[in-house]
Amino acid sequence: MGVRIGVIIALTTLLSYLHILNALREEALAHLERYVTERSQREQAIFLLAKDNHTVLKKALEERIQSLTQEEVSARFDRLFVHLPDGSVRNRAEGFDGTKMPGVFVPRRVTLDADMRRRLLAAYDVLSWYGPAFHTRFTNTYITLPEGPLAIYWPEHPTWSQEAEPDFWSLDFDFFPISLPQNNPERKTAWSQIIVDPVARTAMVSVSTPLDEADKHVATISHDLFLEEMVARTFNDVLPGSYNVIFRDDGQLIAHPSMAEKGSAGSYNVLETLKRPDGAPAQPGSPEQLAHIRDIIERVKSRPPGEALLKLPEHGEYLATARLEGPGWNFVTVLPEATVTRPAFQAARTVLLLGILSLCLELGILYWVLQKQITHPLLAFTRATDRVATGEFHVELDTSRGDELGQLARAFRLMADQVQRREEELRLANESLEQRVEERTRELKELHVQLVQTARRAGMAEVATNVLHNVGNVLNSVYTSAQLARERVNDLRLAHVGRIAHLLQEHQSDLGTFLTQDERGRNVMPFLSMLGQNLLDEQREILSLLEDVGRYTEHVGDIVKVQQNYARTPRIHESVQLAELVEDALRINLAGLSRHQVKVVRELAALPPVLTDKHKALMILVNLVSNAKYAMDGVPPAERVLSLKLERTGTDHVRIQVHDNGMGIAPEMLTRIFQYGFTTREEGHGFGLHSSALAAQELGGSLTVHSSGPGQGATFTLEIPYVPAQPET
Repeated sequence: MGVRIGVIIALTTLLSYLHILNALREEALAHLERYVTERSQREQAIFLLAKDNHTVLKKALEERIQSLTQEEVSARFDRLFVHLPDGSVRNRAEGFDGTKMPGVFVPRRVTLDADMRRRLLAAYDVLSWYGPAFHTRFTNTYITLPEGPLAIYWPEHPTWSQEAEPDFWSLDFDFFPISLPQNNPERKTAWSQIIVDPVARTAMVSVSTPLDEADKHVATISHDLFLEEMVARTFNDVLPGSYNVIFRDDGQLIAHPSMAEKGSAGSYNVLETLKRPDGAPAQPGSPEQLAHIRDIIERVKSRPPGEALLKLPEHGEYLATARLEGPGWNFVTVLPEATVTRPAFQAARTVLLLGILSLCLELGILYWVLQKQITHPLLAFTRATDRVATGEFHVELDTSRGDELGQLARAFRLMADQVQRREEELRLANESLEQRVEERTRELKELHVQLVQTARRAGMAEVATNVLHNVGNVLNSVYTSAQLARERVNDLRLAHVGRIAHLLQEHQSDLGTFLTQDERGRNVMPFLSMLGQNLLDEQREILSLLEDVGRYTEHVGDIVKVQQNYARTPRIHESVQLAELVEDALRINLAGLSRHQVKVVRELAALPPVLTDKHKALMILVNLVSNAKYAMDGVPPAERVLSLKLERTGTDHVRIQVHDNGMGIAPEMLTRIFQYGFTTREEGHGFGLHSSALAAQELGGSLTVHSSGPGQGATFTLEIPYVPAQPET
């Protein structure tokens, strides 16, 4: 009975709520659409008026520029304006009243020519004629020349042109770039983002119209509109329970009641950066508010054309939107769904309360019956359950009842007896299990000892293989350098020295005459000079090769030390110039690179010294360069290119990339390339990349590989921590 009454009450409440809600929703949404349409028409009136003003100003300025003669410009310009000691050109102070006449400002970096003087004087005249009339609706009116000069009529800031810094450059503000041909090819009126004037320190939006003369941009006409009044209306003139938002399509927030102080004209781009236009830190609200306004913007941008009413179900809101002609801003009124549902909910609540009173009466009767027939027997079952849980399986229950509770009591007694029997069986099985566990534990300990010994032998073999692999790379370079030195010695022109000596000995008696008059004698001294220079060059080459042999031999010892340290604590890091380390790796592989005719391309950033294990890093680079050299065997010699790039990534890592245009790596091999024993070369042993990856991890970094596939080359990337070395004192 209680369930039946509850269902009837719930259905009645639901139907009442749905009927009232539907009627209120239709009325509220119709009112919301009318409100947004009226508000948008009122707000956009000032923008349309600005466009009409610019049409008048553009025509007047064009006519004035053409009508001014050079004689009139020369006669009036110096009388109105003066070149100040700070390098700028401004109005003469003795006759200037910024509340009645325009101000002129020319930055000191601008050199005025005759054409600029004519256009600037024309702008001054046009603002004098039309500025006072337009000031009734607009903050100011100004004309900017593409070269930097500016004429402005702004009675609220009459000294603007006198207070501007000499190097003030108005062309950097958003109102001017939007008038340039490359940004405004249609040469139409355009609206800027929110800007802050550096002299008046006031946030505003600018409307600009370009003026061209013979396909040349000669001036930009602009109005500034303060946003305080519009923002105040947006905050205060709202429908009950709703609020208004104004934003641009690119995400710049013009007005929002909870993400800017009331009356503020600050704006925020919630889709990109969170900065005020003047660079000050933004105060846009909580992350939840940011996510909310982003959803509103995305919903409005994705609406079908012509649709003014939208729903934002994830936030439970209705949106009414209109486009403000001129700047193209979106005016949106947000009406929470709760504002519409609240009256319907209150009516449904009344129906629900009456139903609950009826339900309570029936539940009171049911409680009395259930207490006597159900509750007391269940308490007996609860006590019996607690006794079984403590291990006491002998319980007393009323099994004489013929209803369901009597059947449950008999089943419970049977269950208690079975649990007691199984408890005994489990005890016996547990004793047997403990004995088996002890035997198994003893076997596992013996197996562990064997595994430790096997792992030690495998580790020793791995270290030995690593040493042989890296030493072999260096010894190849040692052998090549020694062979080159031997060839240089064999090619020395020492036999020429003996022939010259024999020739001089034959003419010892008339040596002076021989050296000055004889045809062969005159060539002796130049030949000796060239021979000496040749011997010096050969000496330097041989010494350089012998120095390479010494450095490679020293590196063999370092490789052995590095491998010996694998099983001990890490090496002490030392100051390392990474660019020099890359060059050392190339020098170690120089002979092989030359033999394979590989062209090396370097892109090494100039980085300060870092602290790292020099020899481990060098070992990795030597292996990568050596592998890249062999990977290009299938490429024609003239096309073999090895690229090395050194750069800093972020603030805490340095990246070294080794790229070859060789055989590439198949996708299925990329996951196995660093495994021990894996190799793609017949003579390879699969240890170089494995040991290099381990060494990169010990340096605190990583070694990765990328390849687009066979024949597309491969790029190995070594990343290590960026730890700047302290300068030596």
